[in-house]
Amino acid sequence: MKQIVYFTMVIAMTIGIGCTQTAPETQNAPAAVGQSGVQDDVSQKNIVQVAVGSKDHTTLVAAVKAASLVDALSNAGPFTVFAPTDEAFAKVPKETLDNLMKPENKAALSNILEYHTFVGVVKKEQMRDGQKLNQVNLKNIVLGVKDGKVTVNGTANIVASVPASNGIVHVIDAVLLPPEK
Repeated sequence: MKQIVYFTMVIAMTIGIGCTQTAPETQNAPAAVGQSGVQDDVSQKNIVQVAVGSKDHTTLVAAVKAASLVDALSNAGPFTVFAPTDEAFAKVPKETLDNLMKPENKAALSNILEYHTFVGVVKKEQMRDGQKLNQVNLKNIVLGVKDGKVTVNGTANIVASVPASNGIVHVIDAVLLPPEK
């Protein structure tokens, strides 16, 4: 009986060691990339791919890259993203926007972008007047619904909605700024 137990342990250790060794053909492989590095031209686009494919969201895409949030927003989610257009970003003073894009202001930029993101999917038809959504940065936005039109914090209008493989993108006409406190 002891021989069987010993033999089983030796086999288990051999398998364990064999599974942890790196195959020679992968030892010099390039470093792993995040979810955004997965090549898939067949499936529905994720939130980042929807934004990248939009001619009206170049500033948002640049901001997501500057904040290093591409992989996070490419993951399974689900997410609801309120995506300001380039025209919305043009309302922000150029000096302020340029300053936010600097590497030393990555945390502030991330905070703003996280204020545009909700974990979960909220379709336009599910939105209710006065509904609060706790965003990724842990601050609330308030939805307004009147005559079929939806506003966010009373300042941004939802002008379009685009489904994505990992959630939904609501295109908005203003940049949302999180409360200071």
